[in-house]
Amino acid sequence: MTWNIYLSGEIHTDWRDQIEDGARTAGLDVTFAAPVTDHPASDDCGVAILGPEPNTFWHDHKGAKLNAIRTRTALEAADVVIVRFGDKYKQWNAAFDAGYAAAIGTPLIVIHSPENAHALKEVDAAALAVAETPEQVVAMLRYVIDGKLDGYTDKQQAAE
Repeated sequence: MTWNIYLSGEIHTDWRDQIEDGARTAGLDVTFAAPVTDHPASDDCGVAILGPEPNTFWHDHKGAKLNAIRTRTALEAADVVIVRFGDKYKQWNAAFDAGYAAAIGTPLIVIHSPENAHALKEVDAAALAVAETPEQVVAMLRYVIDGKLDGYTDKQQAAE
């Protein structure tokens, strides 16, 4: 079975690449999807396609609806949703994606620094796992997909 993984959240670091590279290195049978991570394209897609809007509300509204087609489709097709919260910006869209995944019953893994634990306590409570690094996420995926623990042999796992 190929697992479909949706990568949601902050767009200012290479965490998605780290997870994708780690999964590839681990030989995991996965595919990845994500929102549009080109920030200007994501913000301006509605007016670029449908025409200008003088009011910023309607400008954002057009873009949000177009982006929602991609996001909802990918979230609903996902076997696991991974949401990364960065330290620099508030990712309201990431919080929405985490809530959406929880609402439809899709397993959720959240990544954030310990400093954000209090602010994200409700999101963390909905997640099945909370990680601090992309490497931890890859180890989680390796375990849930292949039943392998990094650094453990089958004999060590059986003894424990």
